[in-house]
Amino acid sequence: ANGIAVIYQELSLAPNLTVAQNIFLGNEPRRFGIVDRDQCNRRAKEIIARLGVSFSARASVSSLSLGERQMVEIARALSTSARIIVMDEPTTSLTSRETDRLFEVIATLKAQGIAIIYISHRMEEVYQLADRVSVLRDSGYVGTLERADLNASRLVSMMVGRDLSAFYKKDHRPPDSKRAIALSVRDMSDGNLLKGCSFDLHKGEVLALAGLVGSGRTELARLIFGADRHTSGTLELDGKPIAIGSPREALDAGIAYLTEDRKELGLFLDMSISDNISMGVLARDAQAGGLRDFATAERRAAKAVSDLSIRTRSVQANAGSLSGGNQQKVLLARLLETEPRILILDEPTRGVDVGAKSEIYRLIDDLAKKGIAILMISSELPEVIGVADRVLVMRDGTIAGEVTASEGQPLSQEAIMELATGAAKG
Repeated sequence: ANGIAVIYQELSLAPNLTVAQNIFLGNEPRRFGIVDRDQCNRRAKEIIARLGVSFSARASVSSLSLGERQMVEIARALSTSARIIVMDEPTTSLTSRETDRLFEVIATLKAQGIAIIYISHRMEEVYQLADRVSVLRDSGYVGTLERADLNASRLVSMMVGRDLSAFYKKDHRPPDSKRAIALSVRDMSDGNLLKGCSFDLHKGEVLALAGLVGSGRTELARLIFGADRHTSGTLELDGKPIAIGSPREALDAGIAYLTEDRKELGLFLDMSISDNISMGVLARDAQAGGLRDFATAERRAAKAVSDLSIRTRSVQANAGSLSGGNQQKVLLARLLETEPRILILDEPTRGVDVGAKSEIYRLIDDLAKKGIAILMISSELPEVIGVADRVLVMRDGTIAGEVTASEGQPLSQEAIMELATGAAKG
């Protein structure tokens, strides 16, 4: 419509249809009133060639990777002769290779005279792609920077409303080796990827699990939480052996887990904020006879909304109506309602804006101050360095090594990457 096409963060493709059918869905070329499949396939092939991608116009979308599906969305936009394409967080679920390919396509579109409005929370993408950057905060326009004026400190200050030096918060006292151990993991394996993983997590510590995609970080977290079965290995909680065979048993033991995929595995998007927050403590809030105490649940939810600065009109609003950052805080509120002693956070700031990231970092720091042991998985090295006390690096399903800070020597991104890639010497 009017030469403007939007590619949303949540792709809108029909996986059971072909690439060509998706490209022209609702706008099919017709002959004598009947869909002209030959013309559909031919024009789709031309658009695909224009993007420089290799999949067939006749391929089923279900057989494509996320990166390839993103290209189908772009092809659909081009099929409408769009002169302006809006891309909303297009790399959220892409691998680094798929992201590079997307950037090449964006450069091609730009060279063809197509204007791109690119929405992203990732600073490195902004620096790589943008000619100009406009910043929004709390639904309002803050300002615009030309490419020559871009720098991290100024940009983040505009986004969060304060100086970059206050972005990461680490006021809790890092635990020493004498601090009580909250969780011991020994020789944990899953018979597939994970092999003999062992580590200790101290009370009041933020321990990061770093590594490349596919290194086994999420798999290890899910084993500890009882979401997946382990073939060998043991757990100790506060020095006592414990067997965890399900998430329910983990929650009962005081272990809570924040999934990396809040929309598919975390939240009930069509349910209220109040229902989502109280989902993990239904038994606790039940009245005599097992009936749910709605007043108590709503009161607790309202307090959580206030404590975590969740921006919403009402606790009865659907979780799906919230921004990514506020959805993440709802999920965190649910976990905190269970009063955990150990908190496993898998990509806690994925797909959230910079302001919400800062608030989540502050929350992590406050929880560590209270003695909660936190195991954090993150693919963002600046986040790992800024938040964690200690870093375990995984590679090929094993713990390849540990990175710690020493007197006058902070945690090192270089040391983490050397272990993650196998380039570490010695």
